[in-house]
Amino acid sequence: MGGVTPVRRERHVAGRIEDYALIGDMQTAALVCRDGTVDWLCLPRFDSPAVFAGLLGTEEHGFWRMGPAHGPAEQPKPADRRRYKGDSLVLESEWDTPRGTVRVIDFMPPRDGAPQVVRIVEGVSGRVPMRSALRMRFSYGWVVPWVHKVDGRTVAVAGPDSVWLDTAVETHGENLTTYSEFTVGPGERIAFTISWQPSHHKPPALADPEGSLEATEDFWREWVDHCTYHGPYRDAVVRSLITLKALTYAPTGGIVAAPTTSLPECLGGVRNWDYRFTWLRDAAITLSSLLRTGYREEARAWREWLLRAVAGDPENLQIMYGIAGERELGENELNWLPGYENSQPVRVGNGAAGQLQLDVYGEVIEALHLAHMTGLARNDYASVLQLKLISWVEKHWDEPDEGIWEVRGPRRHFVHSKVMTWVAVDRTVKLIESGDVDGPLERWKDLRETIHRDVCEKGYDKERNTFTQSYGSQELDASLLLIPQMGFLPPDDKRVIGTIEAIQRELGTEDGFILRYPTSGDGLGVDGLEGDEGAFLACSFWLADDLAMIGRVEEARKLFERLLALRNDLGLLAEEWDPKLKRQVGNFPQAFSHVPLIDTALRLTASGAYSGG
Repeated sequence: MGGVTPVRRERHVAGRIEDYALIGDMQTAALVCRDGTVDWLCLPRFDSPAVFAGLLGTEEHGFWRMGPAHGPAEQPKPADRRRYKGDSLVLESEWDTPRGTVRVIDFMPPRDGAPQVVRIVEGVSGRVPMRSALRMRFSYGWVVPWVHKVDGRTVAVAGPDSVWLDTAVETHGENLTTYSEFTVGPGERIAFTISWQPSHHKPPALADPEGSLEATEDFWREWVDHCTYHGPYRDAVVRSLITLKALTYAPTGGIVAAPTTSLPECLGGVRNWDYRFTWLRDAAITLSSLLRTGYREEARAWREWLLRAVAGDPENLQIMYGIAGERELGENELNWLPGYENSQPVRVGNGAAGQLQLDVYGEVIEALHLAHMTGLARNDYASVLQLKLISWVEKHWDEPDEGIWEVRGPRRHFVHSKVMTWVAVDRTVKLIESGDVDGPLERWKDLRETIHRDVCEKGYDKERNTFTQSYGSQELDASLLLIPQMGFLPPDDKRVIGTIEAIQRELGTEDGFILRYPTSGDGLGVDGLEGDEGAFLACSFWLADDLAMIGRVEEARKLFERLLALRNDLGLLAEEWDPKLKRQVGNFPQAFSHVPLIDTALRLTASGAYSGG
């Protein structure tokens, strides 16, 4: 037969974080690299174990590559062009090859049943040889499934999980990988679908890729039509809104901070966390952005999620929950995964769930207040919950906590935390004054004044004319930029202006972006962690907001547009920007980056501070 055919080896090197596209169905999400590789997918939920974990490992940990065929010693070629189809989450990637041009359409249909990833290969010109290489590894790359055929369909089974592959072209197994090799000509479309199903259930229904594509495009088009923002930054705002919608777990209304775990804040470092949960803070600010752009149904769903998660136990409010309201989020390390660019450990779960973060009370009550002010249908228990939360704050506001940044060092009296307890009390006082609820109005007005006075006396450095990170400290903290935005002090207060200028001076990078706070690199700093980190994108957007508020509008616009330029070619942002490596770092895409992008765009539009159209 002409000798032995060599065993094919699929090589895998994860792309840069900004090389990835997001597709999702509002229950889970996948990341698709520029070379056509799905490197991350958790099934059936955002927080489920990954079936493709190549993003955090090697080719041995699972991937699905779709693209022009390449030789055994060659790396797959990145797409020459890619884009989302209109205002949707349908990804189109195109390759120009010596034999012609081919397009791959990737999407996940919004669903009631089995989660699916659909990949449609479309010939544009010429006849292009293509290859699909599918290597499923369950439990974050740990478990090799049993792959076999059932009625002509390929199924991978391991424990409680099964994933079914449907396609019209031939498939074969080699080196624990399922391959399909075919040629596509002009106008031809060849579809591949994988569907998850509990392994003890009957097989999922056969996929309808073309029908699903049409339904998915219709879903996103109709959803985007509800957007009330029509300003000069509409493209960036709409893409951010779509991303936030994709991070919403539709069955419950919970919103994940990001669909990934352990993408590092510092390449090669230990600052690697699992973000596939619902932080009350992140979800509350996401809710506020959705409300301001016309999305009331998402706000209502989140409020219902909050009421279920907190239930009758507001005294034990957690800073985060599972996407269905789960409380147990124990943190573990996956030692078989080498991590993204050797950034270890890889963590699942999040030990910060047990921290005390007083600012969360302010963010939650601010979100409930905004929902009330924008006319969301009244929910009596939401008002009862708000009063219970304030009763707790009244007893505990003066305690030290871990703060907004979830430090793993000693608790401190963080200024931002105290400011947000003031916000919680202030918004509740206003609710009582509106006549919608009854409460001890005068007592809580006195409490509001007490907290305000305490912050201004203990959290402000008169000599430097700036608020500080915590009582008695010298360090600054970018969360102080929220002081004028929350209404704690007016923007023209000299203490506010002094704080903004100090943060620019002491926490700014060469590019004008902002660090969260000083890091020591040796684990002895405020956060108790080794290593440093990049510029935190949310903080840089906050600075742009503050600059606009104090009248430095042109400077704010320029900073905002420099931040927009950091997005990848599809308009997506991770958590941070590494100013030295000029790369995105941290979990991706990150709600806590896209929310302030929307907010700053709204503020600058209102001020008329933009160029072009």
